[in-house]
Amino acid sequence: MFNLSEVTSIYLVGYYGMEKSKEWYFALFFITYLVIIMENVMLIGIVCADKSLHEPMYILMCNLAVNGLYGATALLPALLSNVLSHSREISLALCQTQLYAIHTYAITEFTILAAMSYDRYMAICFPLTYHTIMSKRVFKLIILTWVYPLVAFFLVFALTIRLKFCKKTIDKVYCLNYLLVQLSCTNTAAENIVGLLSVALYTGPQLIMVIYSYVHILRICIKTFSKSKLKALRTCIPHLLSLSNYSVGCFFEIAQGRLNNASLSYQTKLFLALYFLIFPPILNPVIYGLSIQVIRVKLIHIFSRKLQR
Repeated sequence: MFNLSEVTSIYLVGYYGMEKSKEWYFALFFITYLVIIMENVMLIGIVCADKSLHEPMYILMCNLAVNGLYGATALLPALLSNVLSHSREISLALCQTQLYAIHTYAITEFTILAAMSYDRYMAICFPLTYHTIMSKRVFKLIILTWVYPLVAFFLVFALTIRLKFCKKTIDKVYCLNYLLVQLSCTNTAAENIVGLLSVALYTGPQLIMVIYSYVHILRICIKTFSKSKLKALRTCIPHLLSLSNYSVGCFFEIAQGRLNNASLSYQTKLFLALYFLIFPPILNPVIYGLSIQVIRVKLIHIFSRKLQR
């Protein structure tokens, strides 16, 4: 047991399972980080360079790519450093910074996906006025998708950083808010209540927006079924795939972090813990790059031009 004044660092014991193969883990995570950067920067570059892609759907897609870079950077540079380090100890300040970045990444991802569902709702249900309305609203939506998560989580974060700690071990390779709160030896009733209530704040409005949008999309497509509506409905597929991928990652994190997983191997637990921080940034550019013809053509043109050199 530590005195309150002694705890200025945190042990991330999740790294001890990498000891025997840390070079392989380092290589895997390093390549993963490079792939995430390359894919998302390329997607952002294509949209920014082509004025025909300066439309609400593609602008929101770029924000999803930016957030993917943000989330991966919150995890992977520290992960790479800690894999090769002999010490598994990080400063309390770095732990708090990382958990703030990871939580705001997760909330922002869901908020952007909710905004994208609203964009598809407007495009399919109000095709004649879509461009006029969304061109005025898209930048307000973008500001909301970034400011809302940063402010909303800070209310919880402000309670966490005032805590004093008498334990310093987290059984993970990164810091999360509920795990850090568990290390406090002071009364955390207020933090636990606010933490539970905040789940509704972080997911409720977005979930309502997603459900509302797709209920109305399905209703209008069933009511006025046509080839044009079917074609418009297909534009929802990339968004639904990204939303499903993110939801799977969140489920894995909840299952791995809160359920009894003593029977799982170290590699399985690591995969479940890292999924929502690694796979959305990797797969989102692939999903949109392959599903949207305009972007697919641009990518083929870029790679064919490079091969000809």
